[in-house]
Amino acid sequence: MTTQLKDFASSVVAVVEPDASAQMVAQVMRKHHVGALVVVDAAEKTRPLGIVTDRDLVLELVAEGLDPAVFTAGDIMSIDLVLANPNMDATDAVHLMNTHQLRRLVIADDEGRLVGIVTMEDVLELLARELAELASGLLGAKDREARQRL
Repeated sequence: MTTQLKDFASSVVAVVEPDASAQMVAQVMRKHHVGALVVVDAAEKTRPLGIVTDRDLVLELVAEGLDPAVFTAGDIMSIDLVLANPNMDATDAVHLMNTHQLRRLVIADDEGRLVGIVTMEDVLELLARELAELASGLLGAKDREARQRL
């Protein structure tokens, strides 16, 4: 697989600023039908600071019985952000996800600006398409061989 992240990752990323309430985080996730938001710098809205996931909301707040209106994205976001480059090969992205045990990679350009996000689901869809192409080629090869042997 020699596909680069920029070829299949999502370039539309739902974001919030660190001071957004956890309740607002949940509402933005629901509005955009996503399980994670990139937390961006309030002044430089393109610079990723962290990521907050639906699991963060559940494990950090709901399971503890805490009020989501009181806590902010900055309070619950993961700050150990692993950034990928848009030119990174999909195979390298899978390795990076595996190494850091991540379901998503935030994609930033060389200047550190947010340009996309890639999820395990995105990679699985890419692999499924490539496997379907391979299977189609295999069937075509079998058909060609059968025609040649008539």
